[in-house]
Amino acid sequence: MSASPIIQTLPLGARWPCIDPFLFCAHHNDAYPAGDGSMGVQAVELQDRPMGSDFSNKDGFSMYHGEHVPGFPGHPHRGFETVTLVRSGLIDHADSLGAAARFGGGDVQWVTAGAGIMHSEMFPLLNTDAPNPLELFQIWLNLPASHKMVKPHFTMLWNERIPRLQHTDDAGKKTTVTVVAGALQGADAPLSPPPESWASQAAADVAIWTISLEPGARWSLPAAQGAQTRRMLYWFVGSRLRVEGENLSEHAALQVEAGRALELVNTGTDVAELVLLQGTPIGEPVAQYGPFVMNTQEEIMQAMMDFRRTQFGGWPWDSNAPVHGAQPRRFARHPGQTQDEVPTTA
Repeated sequence: MSASPIIQTLPLGARWPCIDPFLFCAHHNDAYPAGDGSMGVQAVELQDRPMGSDFSNKDGFSMYHGEHVPGFPGHPHRGFETVTLVRSGLIDHADSLGAAARFGGGDVQWVTAGAGIMHSEMFPLLNTDAPNPLELFQIWLNLPASHKMVKPHFTMLWNERIPRLQHTDDAGKKTTVTVVAGALQGADAPLSPPPESWASQAAADVAIWTISLEPGARWSLPAAQGAQTRRMLYWFVGSRLRVEGENLSEHAALQVEAGRALELVNTGTDVAELVLLQGTPIGEPVAQYGPFVMNTQEEIMQAMMDFRRTQFGGWPWDSNAPVHGAQPRRFARHPGQTQDEVPTTA
């Protein structure tokens, strides 16, 4: 029998373990209640919470840094990218460039912070007579030193255009792979990441996929293309999973051999879901202080001074936590543009 393709198995915590070129991955799954009519949480639901920094998951949800509308009011980033995959619910984006967006229900926002951006990510509760569930992944992808000071930029990958592979095995069981980044044989070509992203470099072999297997389904995860690619699999939904003959019964982060095809089999009685993150390592020193990721401590100090001096362009919004109205319309308004980008199917 060949050696196990699983290099290491790590527990899933609040922050999922990552390897170069990825820095951070968090899974938020919040059962927000009905809203109060102004897109926030009713006051009675806020009692006994550490407001301003609420990660308690009390009653099935957290407010995070929001005081009325949950989410993350204005905060800075420099030197890396954020990739936000929204599985359910809505996010309202606003930033120091004057850009705005509302996205959700399968959409992905990809922000290149580069030289510096300040933005907010708020979770408006539009339903007043029903719950407002929100589920998302936020992933931080590093930038190489040569690109850490590029101009900030954001790209919307609308759900209607994101490629998906639908595979049916010999037993008629289905696997669905959602291709956020990185080509997958059998799926349409992936949408383009931001132009300055590490994922835009062909040799980087970056892939971000979500994988859903019906009970009993089996699918062969193809080997990565790059000789230096490193790959993580995060199993977070389901009761049982088999990875290339190895049976798992506890959710985990798995570093696996990227150059080897792996058979995934859902041996449980409910759906199994995974996230795949892979890429060629950037291989540079990482210096991080909160939302700043550079190569040296001196660059971190410079980032902090630059932010104090410039606020990375200032904050053109009346609120530190803007939301974009009570209608569920999804849109993106890029800096300097007067016409909104909206989802299309082609």
